[in-house]
Amino acid sequence: MSTQAQPISEQTATTEKAPNLNPPQKKLVAGGITVAFILTIYLAATQHVVQPLLLLIGLLLGYTLFHARFGFTSAFRRLASVGNGQSLRAHMFMLAIACTLFAPILAFGYSFFGGTPSGNISPIGISLIVGAFMFGIGMQLGGGCASGTLYSVGGGRTVMFITLLFFIIGSTIGAAHSTFWMEDLPSVEPFSLATSTGLGYGGAWAVSLMIFAIIAWITIFIEKKRKPPKMAPLPSEKGWKRIFRGSWPLFAAAAALAVLNALTLLTREKPWGVTAAFTLWGSKVAEALGFNVESWGYWAGNTEALHASIFADTTTALNFGVILGAFIASAAGGLFKFTKITKGNTAASIIGGLLMGYGARLAFGCNVGAYFSGIASFSVHGYIWGVMALAGTFLALYLRPLFGLSVPKPHDSFC
Repeated sequence: MSTQAQPISEQTATTEKAPNLNPPQKKLVAGGITVAFILTIYLAATQHVVQPLLLLIGLLLGYTLFHARFGFTSAFRRLASVGNGQSLRAHMFMLAIACTLFAPILAFGYSFFGGTPSGNISPIGISLIVGAFMFGIGMQLGGGCASGTLYSVGGGRTVMFITLLFFIIGSTIGAAHSTFWMEDLPSVEPFSLATSTGLGYGGAWAVSLMIFAIIAWITIFIEKKRKPPKMAPLPSEKGWKRIFRGSWPLFAAAAALAVLNALTLLTREKPWGVTAAFTLWGSKVAEALGFNVESWGYWAGNTEALHASIFADTTTALNFGVILGAFIASAAGGLFKFTKITKGNTAASIIGGLLMGYGARLAFGCNVGAYFSGIASFSVHGYIWGVMALAGTFLALYLRPLFGLSVPKPHDSFC
């Protein structure tokens, strides 16, 4: 795999020596920083102080995601295809730190601006099961999850612009159908390991760590059985320069993402999410086209967001930050470059984007809002989301070749 292909993929699984870094694209770096600065000033002048802070957190999230090529899609695919669990163990490490930080924040109800923070705790029902399964298929066809789509767009992966567009469309259609899935089909009340069991946040934290340890052990057991290739190193600087150019260790990025999610919770009083902004953007367009968006169950009791500026939306601020952060990171590494698209990956991106968008609305979130932030909030629905998304990944392994997409095999590189 060439160096130029690296920014559009997550870490590969070979034993090759890390390639050299490209020269930094200084004009692009300067342009990205300038746009980020102007947007920060605009948000500070027109919105609550929360918005520019969230833009900054988003910048750091995108910067981290790109530098580590930290993936949710590839982690599931590596485990399902060849039994490589390195990335999934990084997930468990990230979740362990996030739970450790979330527990006191939620227990004591502290936030930076005086409000009461709340976790992502959602119902368990048919919509969750179907939606997460759809999302698992979609992220393997679309080439990235919700966070992966954003940072890949920031890195210049052309086909991911198509995925993002249809992600927004699918999320909007899901919002239009929300009444059927959320109200007409059976479900049970949200279940928290902390507040629904009597364990409290301390007990829920201990149980969560045990679950993460068991999952990590299972991945090691699978690797011993299947003997998959290890992940290859990506180009990187040495020492402190590595912060600005080159790849980061997965576990360092996992820790950074957990801390940034906790900062998001403290700042806006709810954890990191991605797809609610997609639904807002698409719903605004649908309303402009004449659809009666206010009648959709998804927007019941929250029509103010429909008529406010998108810059007043906290998730939008985070998403813009992620894209800009990834753009700056890719340009600093000399890796920003628009890539070629084919009929196969275009079709896969369209279908994958639709499935992810629709599935995220059914499942109360994506790999970030439901899986990462849900589990960090001690919600059982986050674990169910992960299981069903992994099941969707297994099915997608049989679908990917239909679109000319590769399926990793033992001793092959991951793409």
